[in-house]
Amino acid sequence: MSQPLTPATVALIKATVPALEAHGLTITKRMYERLFQDPAMRDLFNQSHHGENGSQPKALALAVLAYARHIDDLGAMSGAVERIAQKHVALNILPEHYPFVADALLGAIQDVLGDAATAEICAAWGEAYWFLAHILIGREAAIARDLAHKPGGWNGWRDFVIESVAEESETIRSFVLAPRDGLPVLRHEPGQYLGFLLDLPGRGVLKRNYSISCAPNDRAYRITVKREGGVGQPAGIVSHWLHAQAGPGTAMRVAPPAGEFFLDRSSDAPVVLVSGGVGLTPMLSMLETLVQSGDARPVWYVHGALNGRVHAMREHVRTLAARSGNVRLQTFYAAPEAGDRPGVDYDVPGLVTADWLAARTPLGEATYYLCGPKPFLAALVNGLARHGVPAERVKFEFFGPADELLEEPRQAA
Repeated sequence: MSQPLTPATVALIKATVPALEAHGLTITKRMYERLFQDPAMRDLFNQSHHGENGSQPKALALAVLAYARHIDDLGAMSGAVERIAQKHVALNILPEHYPFVADALLGAIQDVLGDAATAEICAAWGEAYWFLAHILIGREAAIARDLAHKPGGWNGWRDFVIESVAEESETIRSFVLAPRDGLPVLRHEPGQYLGFLLDLPGRGVLKRNYSISCAPNDRAYRITVKREGGVGQPAGIVSHWLHAQAGPGTAMRVAPPAGEFFLDRSSDAPVVLVSGGVGLTPMLSMLETLVQSGDARPVWYVHGALNGRVHAMREHVRTLAARSGNVRLQTFYAAPEAGDRPGVDYDVPGLVTADWLAARTPLGEATYYLCGPKPFLAALVNGLARHGVPAERVKFEFFGPADELLEEPRQAA
């Protein structure tokens, strides 16, 4: 367990806030450059979140800045600590990897700040890094113990095979994954994701996270994946491989379910599930769970798609709603095509808005679960805040720096 930070260290860290505001992104980019000089360290991370336009250096820069600002009130960092710990478990990052990150971070601070990175500043950041590292290591160990001791649980990578593939739309497919050993799997929390380790010919080791799109069960998981890329957009290496080459019998290495974004099954508050595009994946897991469990809470399932060609799982969702009687469906098409029938294929033209949700869902009592592209989430998270919905009742999943979504500081669930 870490010793408390000294007052001198706290003062020095807070004094670096202006430098981090000005140079934080440059520091984290340089940190990853230094870290990834070691191929073994590079292979620990999801490289799709790095590169010129990758989100991870910015996410880390925001996290480091928040840590410096709240170094004397770390309770404000509890949500961020949990998100990081869950991601580390999904990536199978272990205690022995932390010294490499420490060396890369402190080296990057010296590289970017030059003479301003005095010996006292570097010593303070070394102390602060290891204080937070020990908190994360302890939390990650607790998560790992919990996962390993649950029925069907495991740690690290487990061998799975694709059992079946289903075409859900022109750009989205579902893959059912079963463990190669035939033993049970851990029942996930509805909304969580799986980590994947892939070694693709000509591409090397790649890591990805995909949300689980089915209700918890003892036998298998389903992921639902969009083929990323298109005209003027870079292709997604793993998503294209899954769509073009993966099929029944394809082997995949999988980490246990992780993530702090999931359905609160202990609550009796109305549930509003709101998704955009392939953001429907965790919502499907939640919706299936609510219906299969016979949960009596009112549920709104609100989904936005571009048009009918890319609208995934429409009939499956309608079947679930028909079984329940408690589920209200609303579908938005941003750009409906000639063959898309209003009132049949979709309900509302245009985009899902916070104003629409405020007018048609129980704003004063519902819990809102959101998942989708960054602009979609930013509009809804901030819009619901302006309508007075407390932050604790707006939960969202976003694989990137969540602080980018917020117009004003608020605790992301």
